[in-house]
Amino acid sequence: MADRSNFDFFKASLDLYKNAARYLNIPDRIYLSLQRPERVLKVRMPVKMDSGDYLPFQGWRSQHCSWRGPLKGGIRFHPDTTRNEVIALSMLMTWKCALVDIPYGGAKGGVNLDLEALPEKYRQDKNWKNPFPYLMSKRELKNLTDNFTEKIFPIIGPKIDIPAPDVNTNSEIMGWIMNKYSSMVGYTEPSVVTGKPLGLGGSAGRDKATGQGCFITTKEAMKYLSKNRELKYGLDKATCAIQGFGNAGSVVAELLDKAGFKIVAVSDRSGAIYNARGLDIPKIADIKSKGLSVSDFKEAEKINPEELLFLPVTVLVPAALEGVITQNNAHKVQAKILAEAANGPTTPEANKILEEKGIFVIPDILANAGGVVVSYFEWVQGLEQFYWGLDQVEKELETKMRKAFNEVIATASKYNVSNRTAAFITAINRVMEAGVARGKAL
Repeated sequence: MADRSNFDFFKASLDLYKNAARYLNIPDRIYLSLQRPERVLKVRMPVKMDSGDYLPFQGWRSQHCSWRGPLKGGIRFHPDTTRNEVIALSMLMTWKCALVDIPYGGAKGGVNLDLEALPEKYRQDKNWKNPFPYLMSKRELKNLTDNFTEKIFPIIGPKIDIPAPDVNTNSEIMGWIMNKYSSMVGYTEPSVVTGKPLGLGGSAGRDKATGQGCFITTKEAMKYLSKNRELKYGLDKATCAIQGFGNAGSVVAELLDKAGFKIVAVSDRSGAIYNARGLDIPKIADIKSKGLSVSDFKEAEKINPEELLFLPVTVLVPAALEGVITQNNAHKVQAKILAEAANGPTTPEANKILEEKGIFVIPDILANAGGVVVSYFEWVQGLEQFYWGLDQVEKELETKMRKAFNEVIATASKYNVSNRTAAFITAINRVMEAGVARGKAL
């Protein structure tokens, strides 16, 4: 895989902000304010495991900018999560929410196992494996979730900061957060989180929203390129490779497959598979639902996971972690469209290379914004205690995503900049306007 060890996600996010800000007349105080989060809470939690032992966990909640409304962002459970990563993601959430024009600011949470505080007996055991989060039982995960919720309780709430699922968290974990928060305030509060199970006030369509938003913007990109004669075939002859077959990647694969795309390669943590004739996506999804991996699908050849990024396809969808397309491999990318379902999959140095190659990029703050859009719908439904049907959710999501896509194209044309820079210009301008209106420039 691409070497991500030297990738500074916060610096990359800050550089994107500074680059786009050059095109706007931003007051000095606002310009400086938006370079850092309003606050970052760090917490530590000894969590009881099924063995009876306690393991030391640490976590963060970064709140970037609340000028446009309550803060919004997921919570991830990942062994490599860092403070800087969480801050960077909270900054990107601010821009993402502003780009699709929903009244939120950006936040993000992350938890990892604090290896520096690990008890000595585990350090000396050569056979010990880090259980977080993949080897943890459901009870252990709930203990961790309850502890983290209790620690961040003072800075979350339906009018303050609303968490959501992210890497290695899901609707069940959101239900646990809602339950813990509700027990602490003394009444049921469904709007404290989004991405909940339907039975707890979740929204129809939320589980597939991130992937569906990516699918919508990919279709719009195909239309745009066909209209401008940069693409000379339709959906029925388009090919696609998808890195990551989790919540976002699997949904993008399913929807593109149904639309007529030929999905030739997919990957997950176990590896990557390829079939030039096209993969049977429903069969792969069924294999994954049984707890197996894409590598267990036999009607394809196994390839090096990084090779997937360089296949000559119409659409490449990085839907895993950040920093996978770098200055060292961007020149190998052959896709005509790059749809960034993951957060920050492309480094700033790689951005320049992709632009020079003429690859049409749907930047992450647009391509994966479907999740936060439907999270907003869920939050509104929870506050009103009046719930929408799936048709209404999907209709409103399509409207939001298409509008944002067209605004990015118009801004790119106006300033003669890349789609990524255009997306940031559009978003930063909205946040700046909110700051000016609130007197933040004075």
